[in-house]
Amino acid sequence: MTLQEKLTETIQYIHNQGVQEVEFGLILGSGLGELAEEIEDKVVIPYANIPHFPVSTVVGHAGQLVYGTLAGKKVLAMQGRFHYYEGHNMQVVTYPVRVMAGLKAHSLVVTNACGGVNEGFTPGDLMLITDHINFMGANPLIGKNEDEMGPRFPDMSKAYDESYRNVAKEVAASKGLHLKEGVYMGFSGPTYETPAEVRFARIAGADAVGMSTVPEVIVAVHSGLRVLGISCITNLAAGMQANLNHEEVVETTERVKAEFKSLVKETLAKL
Repeated sequence: MTLQEKLTETIQYIHNQGVQEVEFGLILGSGLGELAEEIEDKVVIPYANIPHFPVSTVVGHAGQLVYGTLAGKKVLAMQGRFHYYEGHNMQVVTYPVRVMAGLKAHSLVVTNACGGVNEGFTPGDLMLITDHINFMGANPLIGKNEDEMGPRFPDMSKAYDESYRNVAKEVAASKGLHLKEGVYMGFSGPTYETPAEVRFARIAGADAVGMSTVPEVIVAVHSGLRVLGISCITNLAAGMQANLNHEEVVETTERVKAEFKSLVKETLAKL
């Protein structure tokens, strides 16, 4: 079965559940899925019911699509994403972005929890992603290109939409939020980075490190979607604090999620 044939079946199923127009796709990362609870007139579709959809295996990821209205916009939110480290190939990790594009979304808002590499960051900071470094050892576009989906060689020079970032900065300033900006470096995981890898990331120009986002954004750009990326800095990366654990990630997102939710909602309202 070709990718296009799978997508046709998936999209037909999603339409049959009552999903109509989609303006924005939302990918909600670790501990940030609660934003989907604020979607109005919602249609909830568990991943397990959707043809050709993988299932999320990570704690803090609910595993369902939520469709409806958020901040006056028609959104399709992923409560829980797929990671390369779960054993999925890159095409599977990014399949939901293909679905969003197939549902005619024009933009993607992608969020994540990640480690701070920039020495000026502290846990709980929110960071607008300005650019990324793909250090995951794979790319979702490897293989035959399906020309109707996008170009063979996508231009990544403006992957993260500058005008969207400016709107988010205006919203943050109006709320008194000190919003950081920086480069996100994607690692495969599931191990946290070593202190040496963190030093390497800093020298390479990264401000934050994580295990997601990069593949989804590559496919979003390939599909012609505009992208807004927001990271929650949940911990300082290895070598910058005593130790690292997933509980801290969830705990930090818990602490800042009100700020995070209002930033996303108020930015969406103005896009």
